[in-house]
Amino acid sequence: MFESDVYKERRKKLREEIKSGVILLPGNGESPMNYPSNAYHFRQDSTFLYFFGIDQPGLAGIIDVDNNEDYLFGDDTDLASVIWMGPQPSIKELGLKAGLNKTFPYSKLEKAVKDAVEKKRNVHFLPVYRAENIILIEKLTGIHHSEVNSNISRDLIRAVVKLRSVKEPNEIAEIEKAVNVAYEMHTTAMKLAMPGVYEKEIAGRIEGISLSHGTPVSFPVILTINGHILHNHYHGNMLREGRMMVTDAGHETSMRYASDITRSVPVGGKFSERQKEIYEIVLQALVQATAMTRPGVPNRDIHIEASAIITSGLKDIGLMKGDVGEAVARGAHALFFPHGLGHMMGLDVHDMEGLGEDYVGYDDEIKRSDIFGLKGLRLGRRLQEGFVLTIEPGIYFIPPLIDKWRDEKKFPEFINYEKVESYKDFGGIRIEDDVLVTADGSRVLGKPVPKTVNEIEKTMES
Repeated sequence: MFESDVYKERRKKLREEIKSGVILLPGNGESPMNYPSNAYHFRQDSTFLYFFGIDQPGLAGIIDVDNNEDYLFGDDTDLASVIWMGPQPSIKELGLKAGLNKTFPYSKLEKAVKDAVEKKRNVHFLPVYRAENIILIEKLTGIHHSEVNSNISRDLIRAVVKLRSVKEPNEIAEIEKAVNVAYEMHTTAMKLAMPGVYEKEIAGRIEGISLSHGTPVSFPVILTINGHILHNHYHGNMLREGRMMVTDAGHETSMRYASDITRSVPVGGKFSERQKEIYEIVLQALVQATAMTRPGVPNRDIHIEASAIITSGLKDIGLMKGDVGEAVARGAHALFFPHGLGHMMGLDVHDMEGLGEDYVGYDDEIKRSDIFGLKGLRLGRRLQEGFVLTIEPGIYFIPPLIDKWRDEKKFPEFINYEKVESYKDFGGIRIEDDVLVTADGSRVLGKPVPKTVNEIEKTMES
């Protein structure tokens, strides 16, 4: 945990945003894999962590805005649990670490919330993503479980997004720790990417690196020679020369802050000319997008510029044609770049996505597009100092999408389908960094993971 004053100050700022009522923040419980005592690795709710900081199951917090009080609910460990788990801090001790001194058994939570409901006070809660917490909200508030997520507090969502979006120095330090572990993961993957090796061997090795630092990966490892499948978690292929291996992986620190890095490397360690020319286009888009990243710039504009760079590069090698600006405006480039340029990152690898992407990535000024490709952009609004985001352009050759567009005669004025046909065995390339928006620009966080052609080939040779 951070110092107790960090959590006190965060709760104070939240009260200032909400003005009145009661804020209910349930923590997560254990989630069984196949029977109750064999649970998945525990992961605390990120918003509960942000405001209370306690990373253990069976807790809930209330922030009473009207009375300027904070409460923690949970049960002390009984002797039977101590036998299996060892001595644990009391709820009172945990409360003091979180900067509050009003703690109660978990059974008192129901009365506290029902009292607020009976007094017709607003009970604010966030979107609920776990079934047991939907049932809990029903029990506490009387709202039918089917209507719980229709009664979320949009004021609370906006307040939490406002506070969590701008990262504190201690949060930035945690994210850099996560990136530094990702450096070790990715450089190891590069060195192992040789013909005859199976994807699962490398995926297992880099996940083990994360675990060796005490905590798991920040999301399931994506490692594949079929990089045109954007979130490919299958690891059963054997690597062979002529293919690119895409690795999208990150580490989660003990404080639960994430990294999210992608690198694409040639199996065997040497880029072919065809691989190199596609790779250099993606790298140029990444470098230019990073240079544009600064306070006040809409991330949507940066995405569009990256799309133009990709379109121009593909035009230079004969895969696209026509006017670059018009091709991007109409979405023709999305055949090769069908996703957004990046997303917010912090306690969640897609930070606060569970609160609603449009609350996190858009606002009253900038609305989400409905154009294929651009509508996949998770973060479109103007950047602010303290945002941490990913920048991850890519070029992919997706056979079913190519076939569909060609059959529909879609954008023949911009796409050279005859040449694209010869790339259907290519796979894909994505390059991703984690970037902090600073007062006068941006900074790539953590130890630099090799990304130029020369850096990658040198790393793989070693």
